[in-house]
Amino acid sequence: MVPPTASAVPHQSSNINDSYVKVLSESSTLQSVPSQFTFANDSKGSNSDSIPIVDFSQLTSANPDQRSQALRELATACEEWGFFVLINHGIPETLMKAIIDASLEFFDLPEEEKRRYEAKSASDPIKSGAGSVITTANQRIHLWRDFVKSYVHPEFHCPDKPQSLRDIVFEFSEKSRTVLRKLLQGISENLELEEGYMDETLQLDSCFQQYAANFYPPCPQPDQAIGIPPHTDHGLLTFLIHNGVAGLQIQHNGEWFNTNSPQNSILVNTADHLQIFSNGRYKSVKHRAVVNNEATRISVVMANGAAPDAIVRPAAPLVQRDGRALYRPMKFIEYVEKMLSNRLGKSNLERLEIVDE
Repeated sequence: MVPPTASAVPHQSSNINDSYVKVLSESSTLQSVPSQFTFANDSKGSNSDSIPIVDFSQLTSANPDQRSQALRELATACEEWGFFVLINHGIPETLMKAIIDASLEFFDLPEEEKRRYEAKSASDPIKSGAGSVITTANQRIHLWRDFVKSYVHPEFHCPDKPQSLRDIVFEFSEKSRTVLRKLLQGISENLELEEGYMDETLQLDSCFQQYAANFYPPCPQPDQAIGIPPHTDHGLLTFLIHNGVAGLQIQHNGEWFNTNSPQNSILVNTADHLQIFSNGRYKSVKHRAVVNNEATRISVVMANGAAPDAIVRPAAPLVQRDGRALYRPMKFIEYVEKMLSNRLGKSNLERLEIVDE
């Protein structure tokens, strides 16, 4: 299949004063982090051999013993870590390399081309940014990254340059949806839900997908800047691949761990809506992107969620087993757009918690 020709109409932003972090990092006079980027942090993470690995080929195997083993590994990963490394997933390595390369081409475009997609609102289907800003209680912090994001399902949107990006993103989103549905089928079985219950309740034929590419150039003071601060994701499962330069860290039992991944693997984390749907059984893992002073890191993310108009709430059979719901319902796309306000503080997930008084 080829992607449809309809897409978001890019616009010209009036904000032309902020330099892209890529341009800033290439300055020969840059010796320290500019003050607006200052985010003091301890970016060191531990290495662990215990980070779960899920073999997709075993999960989809006709051999019942192999599949049962993969289901157990998937359950442990979702319950204890909220994160796993997915291997043998069937997405061609050539396609994974192509989407990394095409994303890099986007970041190499002239600034005026990238600025066509600077967001005017959280609902814009294509967004591009430079040193994007997060707001804490008392300051605005610029992040050490450039990014581009686009909604790719159920409606497909993508920047029109570089020319190769559109077809590659479309194919990657299609193939990742196939993987997503198989993983969610396994998760549904582990939750002991009736076949088809999750698909129907979350309207997965129209599932939401967002492509995002992040560009993290070398930083002169990695402990004084952050790529993305600690956060959780909207959606059910987030898929991440990168160009071989590590930088994603996940929090487990209060400690930060590096996520080293084998070649051609996908890093998968459970997200907020899976925590809500499972009534708290599966935890949305907190993670962050740290930077380094040696090499450019590029990550490509595919966020996967319920249909935009689906009302996400704890699954009724799980509420019945538990005796009460732990979260209030909310339309999926409203949750996504609230998260894009970039304000650090009480999360959407915390706001939906029902406190047992």
